[in-house]
Amino acid sequence: MTDTSSPLAVSPVVSPRDERVGFLLIFLSALMWSFGGAIARFIDAGDSWTVVFWRSVWAAAFLICFMVWRDGWHGTVKLFRGMGLSGLAVAFCFATASTSFVVALAYTTVANILLMQAGVPLLAALFAWVLFRERVALATWVAIAAVIAGVAIMVSESLDGAVSPIGDGLALLIAVMFSIATVITRRFAHVRMTPATCLGTMIAAAFAASQASQFSVSSSDMGFLFAFGVVNLGLGLAFFATGARLVPAAVAALLGTFEPILGPIWVWLIHSEVPSGRTILGGTVVVTALLVHIGLEFKRQARPVRPGVTGMPSPN
Repeated sequence: MTDTSSPLAVSPVVSPRDERVGFLLIFLSALMWSFGGAIARFIDAGDSWTVVFWRSVWAAAFLICFMVWRDGWHGTVKLFRGMGLSGLAVAFCFATASTSFVVALAYTTVANILLMQAGVPLLAALFAWVLFRERVALATWVAIAAVIAGVAIMVSESLDGAVSPIGDGLALLIAVMFSIATVITRRFAHVRMTPATCLGTMIAAAFAASQASQFSVSSSDMGFLFAFGVVNLGLGLAFFATGARLVPAAVAALLGTFEPILGPIWVWLIHSEVPSGRTILGGTVVVTALLVHIGLEFKRQARPVRPGVTGMPSPN
């Protein structure tokens, strides 16, 4: 990934125990997110906008409760007021991505959606170079090219009618929105991500409310919608927001790849939705490029600056 550090940015000193807790929390966030496709396949509501509405409402309610529990009412209000334009931009990106995920499920496979998301960190590096001219290493350019090739293999199914071009288009939109949100978050590191994502769920709920044909769902669907919003979306965000500050960014990105890897597996095991050959091939290219790149980047960050000196910056 690109080097966005500055002389004023010093990594916090974290104890080995807290770092292990951070590893667990980041893994749990990816695990919660990976259940999204499997949960969605249990919901019988015919209108995707109804699903978006209730999922967003439950996620927003959970995130508000989480922030109030963590920061109190006064602190929560202060967080929302302090987001600024960067927070609003992240909220818009998140609202678009979360809405597109639900709608895309009606047109394409879970594997196509999640495996395209595996390239988000590399797409973020590309957007950072385009928007802010951040330096991109040659290895990153090679990985970006591999991701584009892998996505092209998956999207090629929509060209011959095997998969809806709407579904693949929305899957790509999800990856692009998450990539832009990543770049904005990196550029404005002082903005807390939790209230921005919470606002994103509110925006998604408001827009879905204007499009939904009805709001009533069966009690069974409401139970799955609760899990879809609270467990899959809200709890995943809470785990990530809490654990991300305890582990190196490269490790967080590496653990985050468990979502696109595990997601299609749950859907295959629970719903027998088998990915196509081109999805498996393209997804393998994307995930391999990402894992190799993050592994090399983590190795580079851990390399001593001078012989006998650890790669971690001094806290002094």
